[in-house]
Amino acid sequence: MSEQKKKTTIILFSGDYDKAMAAYIIANGAAAYDHEVTIFHTFWGLNALRKDSTVPVKKGLLEKMFAKMMPRGADRMGLSRMNFGGIGAKLIKRVIKKHNAVPLPQLIDMAKEQGIKLVACQMTVDLLGLQQDELIDGIEFAGVAAYLADASEGNVNLFI
Repeated sequence: MSEQKKKTTIILFSGDYDKAMAAYIIANGAAAYDHEVTIFHTFWGLNALRKDSTVPVKKGLLEKMFAKMMPRGADRMGLSRMNFGGIGAKLIKRVIKKHNAVPLPQLIDMAKEQGIKLVACQMTVDLLGLQQDELIDGIEFAGVAAYLADASEGNVNLFI
C-alpha cells in the first residue's frame, strides 16, 4: 500500500512582489517535500504570470486601461510596504542578489520545473481583459470549482 502524496494549495491574490515571492518560496519548498502543489492566481496575483514584453492583442478601452495600470511580469511588481514609487522594489532586489537569494522570476521557473500546477483564474482573466497570449507558457486556466476540488484534498491551503 503506497502512501498518498500530501497536497498544498495556494491562492495568490496579491500583486505585491514580496507576497508573490513568499507564495513561490512556500510552493517550491512544499514541492521539494514531495507535495503536489497548486498555485491559483487570481486578480492582482495574475501579474506574476504576465509576460514581460508587450503582446499585440485587440482590447477594448477598459481592458487597455487595466493593461496599462497592471505591472507586466513578475519582475515589475511593487512591494506591499515601502514601495516608494518603485524604489523599494529595486532595493529589495539588490538585497536578494547580495544574499544570493532566488528572485521571483526564477522562483516561478523553478516551480514550473518541479511540476507545480500554475493556474490562472479564468473568470479574473476575463474580467481584467487579459488574453492567454499575454500570460507565460506552461500554465492552466480554470475556475474556482477546479481550485476548490484541489483544496478539498489539501493538507495545506493558503491565501496570500
